Amino acid sequence: MATQLQTARTGTVTDEVKFVAQAEGQDAGFIRDEIAAGRLIIPANKIHLKSNLKPVGIGRALTTKVNANIGTSSIRSSVEAEIEKMEAALAAGADAIMDLSTGGNLDDTREQLLARCPVPFGTVPIYQVIEGRDVEDIDNKTILEIIERQAKQGVDFFTIHAGVLKEHLPLLEKRIAGIVSRGGALLAKWMLYHNRQNPLYEMFDDLCGILAEYDISFSLGDGLRPGCIADATDDAQIAELKTLGELTQRAQQKGCQVMVEGPGHVPFDQIQYNMEIQQKICHNAPFYVLGPVVTDIAPGYDHITSAIGGTAAAFYGASFLCYVTPREHLGLPNADDVRVGVIAAKIAAHAADVARGLKGADEKDKSLSIARANLDWKTHLAESLDPQTAERMHIEACEQIPVEKLPSADYCSMCGRNWCSVRINKEIRQAIKANGIQKI
Repeated sequence: MATQLQTARTGTVTDEVKFVAQAEGQDAGFIRDEIAAGRLIIPANKIHLKSNLKPVGIGRALTTKVNANIGTSSIRSSVEAEIEKMEAALAAGADAIMDLSTGGNLDDTREQLLARCPVPFGTVPIYQVIEGRDVEDIDNKTILEIIERQAKQGVDFFTIHAGVLKEHLPLLEKRIAGIVSRGGALLAKWMLYHNRQNPLYEMFDDLCGILAEYDISFSLGDGLRPGCIADATDDAQIAELKTLGELTQRAQQKGCQVMVEGPGHVPFDQIQYNMEIQQKICHNAPFYVLGPVVTDIAPGYDHITSAIGGTAAAFYGASFLCYVTPREHLGLPNADDVRVGVIAAKIAAHAADVARGLKGADEKDKSLSIARANLDWKTHLAESLDPQTAERMHIEACEQIPVEKLPSADYCSMCGRNWCSVRINKEIRQAIKANGIQKI
């Protein structure tokens, strides 16, 4: 069977294209043409499609999507905990899930998560290649074997760090944070030990063969992404990006769908340039960014620093935001951290979509505003991005209103009745409607 890219190039509209078009309120022929041009992907492994996957489109023509990273570590490994985190992410509105597990039984963890995951599911195969082995012992056979194994399980997109080349490593000399990508750092160690080129780059055509067979999308990893704002947009980052541009075309020529991963830590004033240079170098392939985090001084609040950067990134060119949790840089997130991270990234994505003028993007904003102006608390809460938190806060506020007044209360505890501008505005509108402006 052909991939979504190959099928689109024949002019055919697949069922997955129709599903995405309906979800996005777009014409199916337009979605097909964007896929054919390499500007849009539908990560959908043929095996996952046969079970529980509901296709999702990623590209500038569509709403900005949000990914949530979960996964075990060598310190903490519980499949049940990862299922809980995934369910928290999905409940908060995550459009995709990545399993970055490095501890426990990786195959079993992935299998159990995939069985419960109705959205695109991604992994970083090099983690499993390295887990339980010395980096120096990795060989091409092991890499291909594990990628094939994960493909057969139904993984929809793979982060492949094929753009980190041996000749890029001297460019890191002036960096403060060096290589913060786990995959990038491990591959750099392998290249230095063997004095050879990145094996993922050398056997890229073989990888394309496996991914095309299952219609798995490449997520070309940014192994040299900046890990602090001082390292942003440096020679190493741009050199790797140029290689990713080359690999984008090579993969697409093999019929593979491609998106490209990007930074990272980037000062706010450099975000626009980063988004635009990626589109130019990588031929408008969808851009998948981590944050970006716009300042390094806020451990514990990096869901906020990344939401600030994510809004700008999605406005200027990114199609896919990887969430950042409050526990980023501090430890493995729990389910609560995951939920907060997804909500922050969803706010960033939505704010960018509104600013971009996407059709219908501001409809919920308007609906909520009308409810707010009418003191329609039920609709106000229901239309919010996070009804659970909004309702809890509203109930807590209502606890401060006398019980005898609660059933008919047309105000909250923020201003009190006499100072409630929303309530006063309702009186003003009613007076104008009844008497005209001259009688007020």
